[in-house]
Amino acid sequence: MQVNKSWGGWNLFELSWLVLFTAIAVGFTVISKDSLFGFTVFVTGVLCVVLAAKGNLMSYVFGMYNTVGYAYLAYVNGLFGEVMLNLLFFVPMNVVGFYMWKNNSNHGKLSMRQLELKGLLLVGAVCIAGCLLLGFGLSFIPGQNSPYIDAITTVLSVVATLLMVRRFKEQWLVYIVLNMFTVLLWVIRMLEGSGEGLLMIVMWSAYLINAVYGYYNWNKGAREVAA
Repeated sequence: MQVNKSWGGWNLFELSWLVLFTAIAVGFTVISKDSLFGFTVFVTGVLCVVLAAKGNLMSYVFGMYNTVGYAYLAYVNGLFGEVMLNLLFFVPMNVVGFYMWKNNSNHGKLSMRQLELKGLLLVGAVCIAGCLLLGFGLSFIPGQNSPYIDAITTVLSVVATLLMVRRFKEQWLVYIVLNMFTVLLWVIRMLEGSGEGLLMIVMWSAYLINAVYGYYNWNKGAREVAA
């Protein structure tokens, strides 16, 4: 499947999706009087995930800004697992991912892969064990909110990112579950008075839709490689 390095090659669904959620972000920013900073985090996040679904290297450029910005929002909302995940993992992985995608393309085509059953079982075991252990640890941090949901989103983010860097299509299945739990996390924060909660719910809902599309796109790419 081709790695798009320019802004060309957008289909009607991708353009409509991008315009729709950007418009929603503008609307929520005005209505809820959210900060311009929160808006930029939303927009760069949307660009990051839709470009990842397309196999575009620019995903990592927008992803770097979104990572740092989201870490700050998580910090002021007491989600310290999210803070550690973004600053200690996603920042360096944005750099690593960019070069690994760039170096694993052949004439502009990214080689997408599929896990075997053994690999799927290993990923599942790592996710379950990691979520339980991290959730238990986070529960001891003063001021930590929703420790086990925070742990789920943190561990699944790490696993999905590693699968993404290694070019496995199953990353998007992990992202689907991850995004569902992250929406739940921000619903809880909104109900508890978070000013950024509503915008983050919309942003992660957009990510959920994109994850479904990403799996469709990468599944097609993996089939092309297998053929």
